[in-house]
Amino acid sequence: MKKKSLKERFLLVIGILLFSIYFLLGLAIIFWDKFPINMSFNYRLAFGLLLIVYSFFRFIRLISTASN
Repeated sequence: MKKKSLKERFLLVIGILLFSIYFLLGLAIIFWDKFPINMSFNYRLAFGLLLIVYSFFRFIRLISTASN
C-alpha cells in the first residue's frame, strides 16, 4: 500500500471537514425552529435535503479519489 503524501492527506481532511459542514448545515436548516431567514417549512426541508444529498455526493467522490 502506497503512503499518501502530505498534500493528499491534507485534501482528505479538508474533504471530510466540508462533508461534515454541508451535512450539519442541512440538518440545522431542517430542524432549527427559529431559522433566521423567513422560509416555510417545505422550502427549508427541500433545501436541507438538497444540502444533505450534496454532502453525500461529495463524500462518495472523496472516497473514490482517496482509494486511488
